[in-house]
Amino acid sequence: MRTPREKADLIKAEAHRLGFMACGMAKAAFLEEEAPRLERWLREGRQGEMGWMGNHFDMRLDPRKLVPGAKSVISLAYNYHTPVKQTDPAAPKLSTYAYGRDYHKVVKKRLKPLMAFIVEHFGDVDMRAFVDSAPVLEKAWAQRAGIGWQGKHTNVIRQGAGSFFFLCELITDLELETDAPATDHCGTCRRCIDACPTDAIIAPYQVDGSKCISYFTIELKDALPQDLRARFADRVFGCDICQDVCPWNRFSTAHNEPDFAPKERVMDLSSAEWHDMTEVLFDELFEGSAVKRTKYAGLRRNLDFLAS
Repeated sequence: MRTPREKADLIKAEAHRLGFMACGMAKAAFLEEEAPRLERWLREGRQGEMGWMGNHFDMRLDPRKLVPGAKSVISLAYNYHTPVKQTDPAAPKLSTYAYGRDYHKVVKKRLKPLMAFIVEHFGDVDMRAFVDSAPVLEKAWAQRAGIGWQGKHTNVIRQGAGSFFFLCELITDLELETDAPATDHCGTCRRCIDACPTDAIIAPYQVDGSKCISYFTIELKDALPQDLRARFADRVFGCDICQDVCPWNRFSTAHNEPDFAPKERVMDLSSAEWHDMTEVLFDELFEGSAVKRTKYAGLRRNLDFLAS
């Protein structure tokens, strides 16, 4: 009979073999510290038009409501960093995570063999996989499981690896030895706060989602605020500015995930080609990409906004 520590060690070894950057374990329990923060964030309207953030409030705070009888949350990180940049420096810019195929599908696919491994080695296990697709406070679990700490921009940072990685979770009824929570290593640095063009980082460790360029270019369905146009820094889908200036990202290394490889045709688009993009070309270039989330109409709105 394997101990909780032996089980955890086996899962971590397999996760690393499968290509995950990091894997850690936390006890499935109510997120007592996060509850008042989330409630206040929602009450202050920091979610903007992302009304779904207020749904399933209890589930977001207690994984046992998602998987009855859950004992452990396995948190994992999957690298998406690439040194490749768009060829034309004047072209509208994509967030790095959108260079390749949609991460929801890719990371979920990478989780499946890990789930099969767990069943093979530990028998009848109840578990569910989550890749930014359910009411799970991923960053909180990553911090509790030792993956990394939430920086002042609220993205999770890992020592020696930076922050260009996706988070995902397996919530399970397996009893696993837990890891020590990650500690904060931002120190007195405030580069992300000072660099945010729209002042979305309203205080250290606090982001007003309704002011973020990612929110404007992806989530907002209405017209973009004209008074902020000069601050968009040519961002057409998402924004990496707070990560780009973070000193910890000097340790980022290139991923080795084929599905995240940047499409040459997308990276080589000139500014003029971006602004002349038709719906036919949009469908062709971004098939299977997270950029599809905006639909052509959303991307067209963003492009026209930048050109106005």
